[in-house]
Amino acid sequence: MSTGSSIELVFPDGSLRTFPQGTTGAQVAASISEGLGRTALGAVINGRQVELQRPIAESGTIKIVRWDDDEGKTMFWHSSAHLLAEALEALYGQVKFGIGPPIENGFYYDVDFGGHKLSDADLPAIEAKMLELAKNNSVFNWYLVPKADALAYFEAKGDHLKLDLLQGLQDGDISFVRHGNFTDLCRGGHVPHTGHIKAIKLMSVAGAYWRGDEKNQMLTRIYGVSFPKKALLDEHLLRLEEAKKRDHRKLGKELGLFMFSQKVGQGLPIWLPKGAALRERLERFMRQAQKEIGYLQVITPHIALKELYVTSGHYEKYGADSFRAIDTPSEGESFFLKPMNCPHHCEIYKGSPRSYRDLPLRLAEFGTVYRYEQSGELHGLTRVRGFTQDDAHVFCRPDQVKEEFKKVIDLIFKVFSALGFTDFEAQVSLRDQEDRSKYIGTEENWAKAEQAIIEAAQEKGLHTVTAYNEAAFYGPKLDFMVRDAIGRKWQLGTIQVDYNLPERFELEYVGNDNERHRPVMIHRAPFGSLERFIAVLIEHTAGEFPLWLTPEQAIVLPISDRFLDYAEKVLNQLNKCDIRASIDARGEKIGKKIRDAELNKVPYMLIIGEKEVEAGAVSVRKHRQGDVGSMSIGRFSDLIAEEINIKI
Repeated sequence: MSTGSSIELVFPDGSLRTFPQGTTGAQVAASISEGLGRTALGAVINGRQVELQRPIAESGTIKIVRWDDDEGKTMFWHSSAHLLAEALEALYGQVKFGIGPPIENGFYYDVDFGGHKLSDADLPAIEAKMLELAKNNSVFNWYLVPKADALAYFEAKGDHLKLDLLQGLQDGDISFVRHGNFTDLCRGGHVPHTGHIKAIKLMSVAGAYWRGDEKNQMLTRIYGVSFPKKALLDEHLLRLEEAKKRDHRKLGKELGLFMFSQKVGQGLPIWLPKGAALRERLERFMRQAQKEIGYLQVITPHIALKELYVTSGHYEKYGADSFRAIDTPSEGESFFLKPMNCPHHCEIYKGSPRSYRDLPLRLAEFGTVYRYEQSGELHGLTRVRGFTQDDAHVFCRPDQVKEEFKKVIDLIFKVFSALGFTDFEAQVSLRDQEDRSKYIGTEENWAKAEQAIIEAAQEKGLHTVTAYNEAAFYGPKLDFMVRDAIGRKWQLGTIQVDYNLPERFELEYVGNDNERHRPVMIHRAPFGSLERFIAVLIEHTAGEFPLWLTPEQAIVLPISDRFLDYAEKVLNQLNKCDIRASIDARGEKIGKKIRDAELNKVPYMLIIGEKEVEAGAVSVRKHRQGDVGSMSIGRFSDLIAEEINIKI
């Protein structure tokens, strides 16, 4: 609480300190250590990113952030987007500016260049101008102006895009930022000055419809990335080169896993035999893991009446991202492709009377859902219009919530371990602190759900970070953010606590007091979606899947046609041992067969020649490691089983 002229600030470690009201983030950082005062980039006050020089008026939480913090990178790239806009205005004059947000790896700005057509060839000159302006060490000054003055400023400037943005803002004070000779509309959260930006690379130029609406004007979008040191930029560019080699779209095609067809439709993946078999193994793994802890498998339709999604709130909160209604010959009857499985599972729960003895009820489904993503946002398997979730919903009593939540955490740990994801963090995803209109439910229910997540994570010993404006519309989440082999962060498993859908569907159970009570609902998806999960797995492993999962575990390589009969016998034995294998019967030399098997990332190569036929054995080579030795098929089968058991 603020007490007179002082404020109390709570730090991430839980410590509390008192400061004079109006103390800046820079002063707080310097009071902690000289080093932090020197390297701090910004502050997060009560969940909102602010400049270090901004006075702190109220008590609350505080986090001083540096480059290594996610919030520090967000502020850095946000500031760099403004620097890009300043450079563009300096080079091209009266250009018009849309939005320039930070993104996962850098930033972009959407710009109306009027009659000028920008191309990739223009980017080096823009980079040079940005670096020139950065050396001015221009301070990012954040300030407020009345809305009328904000409108007058952009009317005088002739910037119709900023005027459009202003029309959507409430009356009152509007926030601006000024640095050097440039002024922009902005909520805030910048580094202290432009001098922090030492290395810049503008990556590409693309088209983007204003506000993402195909009916609106097409703008020029410039993507970029920046760093406080050139060495960091060099490392980033090397990672990008490695990422190209690992691109799941490229490897998926080479490995024969999936495809897309324009005639089928954008964003609708088609799984080929090897990919379908890989998916099936993932599903089998999850089904077995779920069965062991009491989940019941269900199947629900791909469509449902509009009324179902009106009840759940998906129609109101998710309608813009859904496919349009499917109208039937019956008047007033409309169906929707399902955007989520949870409303269907609520109806299953409601289909029978429930007692406190029946809970928890754990319903699981590999349910395919459909969302209308804009064509420009589609990307391989990571952003599609139809995808399958390893979805489940746990209906439980309030006193069971925390224990059930912890069991889901254990399941996610099992998945990550089996698939080699060792570097991850847990993110507590909460509501937007200002705009509550995006959510359903009472403050009381949200508070209970948030508390259950935080306590369960603490009791499991998880180090968590908090992210605002990342909650589902019906409840907060614990999201697992995984770093892949080249350091990129992906959101995979998720667990959500929901007090709201049970109310909207009027779900009940009879308690041991013979009174009716409302259950709590836990939503969970350890994979997230199979499509996205497989895409991440392809890029994480560079297509070299764990042995238990890989489409082809071994390939038999006869040295010549004389040994094909024995190769067939070996293949038959492998099949009996449940080892996935094939024969390379081409009339190629053995060296080429080995090279091709290496390129196709086959884990084991079984070479057959005269000696192997006489010994009733195979000569085993392992991918990337070389010769393992000669052994019987039985011993090879044991070797495979040992490797799989260790992993799973």
